[in-house]
Amino acid sequence: MAAQPTLLLIADIAGYTRFMKLHAVSVVHAHEVVSQLLEAVIDAAAPELRLAKLEGDAAFFYLPLAEDRASDAAWIAGRAAAIHGAFHRRAADLAANTLCPCDACQQAGELKIKLVGHLGEVAMRKVKRVTELAGIDVIVVHRMLKNAVPVVEYLLMTEPFYRRVEPRTAPLATSLALELEGLGPTAAWYVDLRDVDPAPVAATRMGLGARLVRHLGLSWRSLPFYVGAKRACEGFRNVDVSRHAA
Repeated sequence: MAAQPTLLLIADIAGYTRFMKLHAVSVVHAHEVVSQLLEAVIDAAAPELRLAKLEGDAAFFYLPLAEDRASDAAWIAGRAAAIHGAFHRRAADLAANTLCPCDACQQAGELKIKLVGHLGEVAMRKVKRVTELAGIDVIVVHRMLKNAVPVVEYLLMTEPFYRRVEPRTAPLATSLALELEGLGPTAAWYVDLRDVDPAPVAATRMGLGARLVRHLGLSWRSLPFYVGAKRACEGFRNVDVSRHAA
């Protein structure tokens, strides 16, 4: 596998862990909310960025760059702003137009998005229809998710990535020294996403009929999860614990 310059970007939903700690009914709906938010992120990243894979509450994107055109990534800050806007428009829509009283549906608008970006040498191989990315730079961009950025929503960039952002965005960036686990000190810059993408317009309130149709669709998609959870609980209750006693 020959390595080539590749732009790497991870869009990570903040607050996902708390979402998953909610009660059983909310957990099913929390997965649905996060899935819809990730769909909005993926659509906003296209067509330039390619989806490598979904990683729980995050989407991992990449874009190979030709050796002689590695500077052709100046549009990336604009794409980050588009991702931020699309995420919040979908979150606001989900929160404004739900008929479900559960915690997950009611708190969809509270979720946030953070982006980390790096540009480095990446080896790729195709396994059926899946492109697998490998190399130290893939590790770098994942380690960047653990950081001390002092704002809630941001685009965090390593130096190679920062050098290629749009000129109008670079002055908004603040330097930050990262200490990446197993990799040591790494120079980085971050931009508050609210500075590159203003607060989204409030969601349009749908009519009661449209909200009811959406709610019924959510209930129908959630049904298999409820059935599975019920069967799992019944199976647990039927276990003869005495057989497993010490």
